[in-house]
Amino acid sequence: MKKAATVLLFMAGLLIYAGCKAQQAEPQTVVNLKAAITGETTASATYAAFAIKAKEENLAPIAVLFDAASRAEKIHANNHTRALAKLGKKMDAINPSVTVKSTRENLETAIKGENYEVVSMYPDFIKKATDENVAEVLTTFKYAFEVEKIHYKLYTDALASLDKKKVAGMPVLYAVCPICGNTMSGNMPAVCGICGAPQNTFIIVK
Repeated sequence: MKKAATVLLFMAGLLIYAGCKAQQAEPQTVVNLKAAITGETTASATYAAFAIKAKEENLAPIAVLFDAASRAEKIHANNHTRALAKLGKKMDAINPSVTVKSTRENLETAIKGENYEVVSMYPDFIKKATDENVAEVLTTFKYAFEVEKIHYKLYTDALASLDKKKVAGMPVLYAVCPICGNTMSGNMPAVCGICGAPQNTFIIVK
């Protein structure tokens, strides 16, 4: 009886060990997807809060930009979440922590965040997904990467306009692609330049 109990305990230990090893062996792309979902969800909430602050400071064009970018980041988070589900994984609940300062400081924060995603985060995530041959994830990472480059430029231009007191000349209407989050202003293309979605599907933010 004692020997049988010892065997059962040993087997239970093996199962626990195997479970721990399985968790440790989770593909890096899955880890990266979860990090991207957290980042994009936080960015969406942050930019929405920044939009409110810009309105309070009577900087309506910058508020519209933040609002449009917030919607784009939510699209990225949703795309990433669907990709994670296709891999049979679930995302834990996210409770974003948002810090709001002056609009100028908020723009600087946004520029820093977008620069990190463009220079480091998404290139690394794309390379790892390619190495691990996870095709389902490559598309959503590449969409976000291309859009974050656009956001970086939009925020950089907005900060320059703010410093030059030329905010009134900024765009007051943006179109956001519902598929990839492409954030466009000015003359709208017939189709999204990133994913090819038709113009009539664009989300208008003004």
